[in-house]
Amino acid sequence: MIAPPHPAAADPRALLKSVFGYDAFRPLQQDIIEATLDGRDVLAILPTGAGKSLCYQLPALARSGLTLVVSPLIALMKDQVDQLQAAGVAATFLNSTLSPDERDEREADLAAGRIKLLYLAPERLMAAGFAAKLETWNLAAIAVDEAHCISEWGHDFRPEYRQLATLRQRFPTLPLLALTATATPQVRQDLVTQLRLGDPAIFVSSFNRPNLNYRVVAKTAILQQVAEFAAARRDEAGIVYCQARKTTESMAAALRAHGLSAVAYHAGMEPAERAANQDAFLRDEARIVCATIAFGMGINKPNVRWVIHADLPKNVEGYYQETGRAGRDGLPAECLLLFARGDLTRNLRFLDDLSDPAAKALARNQLERMASYAEDPGCRRASLLGYFGETWPHPNCGGCDSCLDPRESYDATTDASKLLSCVFRIHQHSGFGTGLIHVADVLAGGNTAKVRKWGHAALSTFGIGNDRPRTDWVTLGRHLIRHGWLSESTDGFHTITLTAEGRSALKRSEPLTLERATARDASLMDFAKAGDIPCDDGLFNQLRARRKLLADARNVPPYVIFSDVALRHMARTYPQDDAAMLAIPGVGGRKFQDFGADMAAVIANWLLTEPLQFFPPLNPEPHRPGKPVTAINPTAHETLELFRGGASIPEIATVRNLSISTIESHLTTAITLGEPITPRAFYSEADEALIAAAFAAHGPTFKPVFLALGEKFSYGQIRLFQAFQQRSDLPSPD
Repeated sequence: MIAPPHPAAADPRALLKSVFGYDAFRPLQQDIIEATLDGRDVLAILPTGAGKSLCYQLPALARSGLTLVVSPLIALMKDQVDQLQAAGVAATFLNSTLSPDERDEREADLAAGRIKLLYLAPERLMAAGFAAKLETWNLAAIAVDEAHCISEWGHDFRPEYRQLATLRQRFPTLPLLALTATATPQVRQDLVTQLRLGDPAIFVSSFNRPNLNYRVVAKTAILQQVAEFAAARRDEAGIVYCQARKTTESMAAALRAHGLSAVAYHAGMEPAERAANQDAFLRDEARIVCATIAFGMGINKPNVRWVIHADLPKNVEGYYQETGRAGRDGLPAECLLLFARGDLTRNLRFLDDLSDPAAKALARNQLERMASYAEDPGCRRASLLGYFGETWPHPNCGGCDSCLDPRESYDATTDASKLLSCVFRIHQHSGFGTGLIHVADVLAGGNTAKVRKWGHAALSTFGIGNDRPRTDWVTLGRHLIRHGWLSESTDGFHTITLTAEGRSALKRSEPLTLERATARDASLMDFAKAGDIPCDDGLFNQLRARRKLLADARNVPPYVIFSDVALRHMARTYPQDDAAMLAIPGVGGRKFQDFGADMAAVIANWLLTEPLQFFPPLNPEPHRPGKPVTAINPTAHETLELFRGGASIPEIATVRNLSISTIESHLTTAITLGEPITPRAFYSEADEALIAAAFAAHGPTFKPVFLALGEKFSYGQIRLFQAFQQRSDLPSPD
């Protein structure tokens, strides 16, 4: 049964609270919502977990008519619709899973105006005759989710998305909102071109995910490493990404052998089995899914607490998006990459099958950038954000292995000599080279089958490094490869040999200074808990159990009922009346009506036998060393440099072949971030007073202010005014 449409409301903030249960917008949400409600085309680049969906869901409730959402996956459609209907929103989808009767019923609801949001795949949208139906359904706006799929420069290009450009021809006056979590500057420009966005408002959030903690660990015994990591987090949901389909199944079997609930997922499975495994993961019945990259897009499970990459991702965009599936609820989450240089070598070898030289060069560059991230001794966060053109402004992010265990310089001359000597002795004794792991086994004095088979226990270097684990020797070997003293073959065997420079260094005992992590074990370290919400854990588990019962009764995943964030707030404030329950983030009117009494009963029963616990106030910002700021992107920086040089806005627009509104948007961003520009560069004191009076009379929404001023000022000038008001170094106008 579809809920009745929510009545249109002029105030988005009121809808935010009454429907979705939140008191405040996340960064950029309000700006994006106001721009699309003003009728503008919008391109929004927001990281996973930043609330992209709300940017089109809330305007759909605030305007009359139907909002169309183009979504790439059936799973995403159903998930979004389930969550919206649980919040009392009239939403539906049309796709191939429906019977003819179900489809006819939903189309009747659309024709009668009973639906506010319609989710469609691009294939159905482009089907013959479907656009004609849309014209009869009072279509008011279009949102394109996962918009990076339209760009051939993106990491997940889908040719069918290219056809969406015809939407602009068919519905030229409707506002179009394109959203994605991952888009380089090149991809952003391609989105504007391919979707034919007209003078779009472009919003690019910081790519930083402060609650995600990043670490890279040398891959040694992969099944053991993953099992130990997961076993230490037995009650938490996690994803293990593997490159090969076969590996997903062997990994899931190994985890089950360790007593962990794990399933596999890949495109080669029978559809029914694949769907069942995905459903088990979404419903918290399987804690772990071992998957290829076929899994994830459109999976809106917010309480994934960790993601492991057991193999090297093919590009940074994919890695960013896949790690972004952890911690969507803003609570702490961990991202572990198990890295071996051999992964890069193997993937580069696969590229030989590509016939297009340009595609091969692009794929090679993407792989090498990914390996550079894995091997970078500096801050992981700074490296990751730098790929997207953003500068991390702090020396220590407080949430990666490099920053939590800062590297210390040490004299590696003796250790390097031991390792180089071992490589030399192995080749001298056997007449062939071996892999780095075998070299480490010999140094550590390992009693392995290969050591016994090849007689390497008789070498003078056998066991001379038994004062440390072999992983230390593997790490040192990687350093020496990067340093140019060792080389690794690309024939698939990854054999290690001395280079001419390495022979010289060994002969002359050349000094070598390297960096290493400090005392703590980087593979098992505890991370700072950015975004943590301390609470009564016993009560939290009770609330989680009741949520599962409610979800099963409705045949939906538990997070559709309430998020972990909402439950943690309940378990720290113990709401015992209606007002207190409605004050919990994520408890809107419909969810309070349907589930509030159940949660209140759990809390009341808990307090019959357990004492109240008290917790310090939550820090409004994740406790990182310094507050991250949104960096100005490269194209806006180019505009700023021209403006600093004395060029006017029209002159910059002409030189850069961009619209005046785009240039104004660039300068708005710069002002918001503290660029020392005076308001007098854009309007007089008298004009400033007029704009201020219009805002005072008509509220924060731009369009009424624009109309009240008789269109004397552009939208860009009005946004510049607002940017100046957000600057703390300027007094507010009288």
